[in-house]
Amino acid sequence: MAASHIFKVLFVNQGKIYEIYARKVSHGGLFGFVEVEELVFGERSTVVVDPAEEKIMAEFAGVKRTYLPMHSVLRIDEVRKQGVSKVSPYEGGNVAQFPMAYPAGEPGPKR
Repeated sequence: MAASHIFKVLFVNQGKIYEIYARKVSHGGLFGFVEVEELVFGERSTVVVDPAEEKIMAEFAGVKRTYLPMHSVLRIDEVRKQGVSKVSPYEGGNVAQFPMAYPAGEPGPKR
């Protein structure tokens, strides 16, 4: 894979949709996870600062590789140019999300 490839990855995390850009995406070594490497963010030399991208940059600061659960990935696109990474609210539609793990202290489904 050439170094010029850039992938846009959309995934759901804690009720929000994350849009990130990376140079490498694969099925990875962990079963059920998508491996995302070499995250790409906007140039810091620009004068205009996007607060949304700054927030996501801070969240992924120092991350070499991240593993996303397969059921949280909405879409992976190979794009020609990098866009702006961002976090946006999840606006539900007529498609239900795959069941997620329950937070500590909350009861699971009744059987």
